[in-house]
Amino acid sequence: MPVYHQPRKRIILLIITALALLLIARLSYLQLVEKKYSRLADANAVFKKIIYPGRGLILDRHNRSILGNDILYDLMVTPSAVRNVDTAYLCRILQIDKTEFNSRIADAVRKNGKVRPSVFAGLLPAAVHSRLQEGMYLLQPGFELVPRPVRSYPYRAAANILGYIGEISPGMLKMERYADYQSGDYIGLAGLEKTYERVLMGQRGIQYIVKDNLNRPQGSLENGAYDTAAIAGKNLQLSLDIELQVLGEQLMHNKTGSIVAIDPATGGVLAMVSGPSFDPNLLTGTERTKNISQLLADSSRPFLNRGIQATYQPGSAMKPLTALAALDEGVITPAFGYPCHGGYFSCGRRIGCLHSDAGHADNLRLAMSHSCNAYFLHLYRLMVDSDKWGGVKKGHARWREYMASFGLGHRLGVDIPGEHPGIVADTAALNREYHGAWNSCSELYVGMGQGKVAVTPMQMANAMCIIANRGYYYTPHFVDHIDHADDTLLRSFREKHVVAHVSDTAYHSVVYGMEDVVAHGTGKGARIDGIAVCGKTGTAQNRGRVNGVVTDLKDHSVFVAFAPRDNPRIAIAVIVENAGTGALFAVPIANLMMEKYLRDSIPLAKRPMLERMMK
Repeated sequence: MPVYHQPRKRIILLIITALALLLIARLSYLQLVEKKYSRLADANAVFKKIIYPGRGLILDRHNRSILGNDILYDLMVTPSAVRNVDTAYLCRILQIDKTEFNSRIADAVRKNGKVRPSVFAGLLPAAVHSRLQEGMYLLQPGFELVPRPVRSYPYRAAANILGYIGEISPGMLKMERYADYQSGDYIGLAGLEKTYERVLMGQRGIQYIVKDNLNRPQGSLENGAYDTAAIAGKNLQLSLDIELQVLGEQLMHNKTGSIVAIDPATGGVLAMVSGPSFDPNLLTGTERTKNISQLLADSSRPFLNRGIQATYQPGSAMKPLTALAALDEGVITPAFGYPCHGGYFSCGRRIGCLHSDAGHADNLRLAMSHSCNAYFLHLYRLMVDSDKWGGVKKGHARWREYMASFGLGHRLGVDIPGEHPGIVADTAALNREYHGAWNSCSELYVGMGQGKVAVTPMQMANAMCIIANRGYYYTPHFVDHIDHADDTLLRSFREKHVVAHVSDTAYHSVVYGMEDVVAHGTGKGARIDGIAVCGKTGTAQNRGRVNGVVTDLKDHSVFVAFAPRDNPRIAIAVIVENAGTGALFAVPIANLMMEKYLRDSIPLAKRPMLERMMK
């Protein structure tokens, strides 16, 4: 039988023939019909120019732009195309020498290769850009000016909230989550810029430009048929009130500490001040690297966002939470009183109280308004020693659960990076501290906000939201909505968190006790005419290591509050480091912030106080 009549050979021959015909047809189509790939593959004739989109804007709650875009220019170089350019002219304008010129060319080759454009000199000042633009014909082929949107901060405020952008690092480019980026791209590195990078960044555009055999641009490829337009990033609208933020930064001038104000009805952050602060415009433009180095070297640590990253013992500002836990567990009623005579003596040592007059702690409301230390130390002991726990360790564990439900000892989930969880000692920590042998007297100081408890100002402001709302809160957040985007990213901030099951009667005693603090107690400097303000002063113990020895330093000034008492619109926490009692600095600062937000202005009668705080 002839070989071609064999069935197996015939089938193989038919398959080979079919594949050959398919390949010929495809090649014919690409050569004669489809011109896109042949055009783009011609690397010597087509230059791919990246068009950078404008990043999304950031607006405050009243639609005021607090973070926008300016246009600067990058001088880009394609190393393989650099021929016969006037390097002396370029070096003179950029104020570099020939050695630096060669070094930058070598860096460009190392980063992106010889045929891809790289940044030779980024974010040029206007004067330098103008001089280069006049003489660009001396730098071609090889160099071109490319516009680059850069951030601008018209209010010069909220640096630790907004964050900043910078060029993506080689290390980041190796990570899978940055696969869409390339060398020279800018990316959010801190604050809202980092959290919402994917929303703000937009989408790069590409323009294909045809060049002749001398590498001179001849126009768009196929009249721009293959170009893609840059798509601007989406805008963020914040809950932040920029005028309130600016006032807060002025009030914290020459001070160290923080102010956090939240809208209890939504969890939206109205202001978050970290002192000392800095002008965010320092982090843009050609001086950016130098300015960052100076800020990092500053011993006052302006990059530390004290609103969410610094922790403090809350002092008496924590007493309302101690009361609510004891009320919810039923170990006391609002009528419970304690016979305090100037101190607490039940643990074998005297722990002082500021009051010794009879009856100042006859019930919860009175004890709250007088801030009786003995009363709240005793509440902690009553709760953790309750018979129903079967031991102090279980009792303390239950107390810690309450503090966690109030937002202490863990991250709240605010939408900027770097949040500190704070500290609320659990039984394991106490076992390590006391080698397993401890009782309710060992750490009773936590009942009045001292000892093994430390909180962020954000956590304390959020705790005030819980009391203001009589038992619930929304996760604190800055972004209220994103333009032209679904609500998925913000869904967690719409969830209502109900804590404990404290009765309205119990809240009544705590809330009215806090109102008494402002009406005629240590917080009377926070009074606002016609508005019921509820607050709690605190003097937080401050210890530091000096020459290797733990030393008592000047106390921190603390004040927490919300207003109005009914249908509250603002909850606030103020901490001023090394400033003494809460009444000295924290109270007047909180008062001015609340007055500004609730009344939109500071009355003339309070201008002397305003000037004193600013100075």
